[in-house]
Amino acid sequence: MFVVTDLLVSARRLQLLGFDRPAIALAGAVACVALGALTPEAALASVDGATLLLLFGVMGMGAFLAVDGFFDQLESQLVAWARTPQRLLGTIVWGAGILSAAITNDAVCVLGAPVVVRIIREHRLPATPFLLALATAANTGSVATLVGNPQNMLCGLLGGLVYREFLVVMAPVAVLGLALNHLILRLLFRESLRGAKLTPPVEIEPIPRRARLSLGVVLATSVAYALGANLAWAAAAGFVVLMLIHRRDTRELWPRIDWTLLLFFAGLFVVVAALQHSGAPAVFFAKFPLAGHGEGLVGGFWLSGIFLVGSNLVSNVPFILVVREQVNALSDPTLGWQLLAMASTFAGNLTLLGSVANIIVAETAREVGGLGFWQHLRAGFPIALATTVAGTAWVIALAGAG
Repeated sequence: MFVVTDLLVSARRLQLLGFDRPAIALAGAVACVALGALTPEAALASVDGATLLLLFGVMGMGAFLAVDGFFDQLESQLVAWARTPQRLLGTIVWGAGILSAAITNDAVCVLGAPVVVRIIREHRLPATPFLLALATAANTGSVATLVGNPQNMLCGLLGGLVYREFLVVMAPVAVLGLALNHLILRLLFRESLRGAKLTPPVEIEPIPRRARLSLGVVLATSVAYALGANLAWAAAAGFVVLMLIHRRDTRELWPRIDWTLLLFFAGLFVVVAALQHSGAPAVFFAKFPLAGHGEGLVGGFWLSGIFLVGSNLVSNVPFILVVREQVNALSDPTLGWQLLAMASTFAGNLTLLGSVANIIVAETAREVGGLGFWQHLRAGFPIALATTVAGTAWVIALAGAG
């Protein structure tokens, strides 16, 4: 059931039945209980409530930014500040990367893709470099924090990682990764950007006060994470604080929360728990253990390579759930979880199907040509490889110095 579910999840959609990824994960979970792989009680117990609550809280805060018009008013300011397509590319890379560390990569792409599409259309810019800038940078920058993307949340909760310590290690990785991301895109698209132009906006609209207030609460929540607050409940508290401050009709918020992502995670928790209960991972890793293949830089690169490839073959979330016991069995589990979070994040840039954020941008941008598989691979492959190599070297060097 795990193999069937994972293959269908990797395909993103079962055309015959019209099932998307959350529906496939739910069907897999139901099948595992129906076939007796898990009891109903064990299946419910396998769902990690802390992960779902953390995702919900972060998405809720992102929903406030959306209804407050933060991204809508950002458009004119971006164009006015950038002035040239080259600077606009860099602004999108660094802006999306930094923001994704606070409200997740998927939320940045959901909220930011319509803005980028409007800029492309109104200024008749080449679409591919700017769409890639948004998608790849949102993935790259999200590596900085434990709330930057779903896989980091999962690694943090399963591996017992501390937000502040993770930030100290991964913030430089994110900065270095975004610099490489920016450089690669500039080199690949220097010719197409050279002939493009930006028309200065007639009027620059200020960011609404409500949106600035919402952003302040998001940042305050990040401080709470760093001070040691429980990640899941701090995110939920941030969402509730915004409800109390704004006194907005909350019915406006619920449609902006990705409930299907929560369903997807819940279904995968059950399917992977059934796999673990079967003993198959234990048999496989007894023959091919993660540990024992060298320490230091060589061992670190070996682990990152396995995590990078595995996250693309199996999809990052189920891969993390499958290898959790092996990572905990490493001589330095904390280092293993850090490398797993980093590599599974950067793996999202490898192909168009590697990250939900990529799909969001590609689907939203259909009116300006969208993103094709090979278009993405041309930039995504070198970005994923370069950032993983640089990030691994940094994390291992820091661990050695410590």
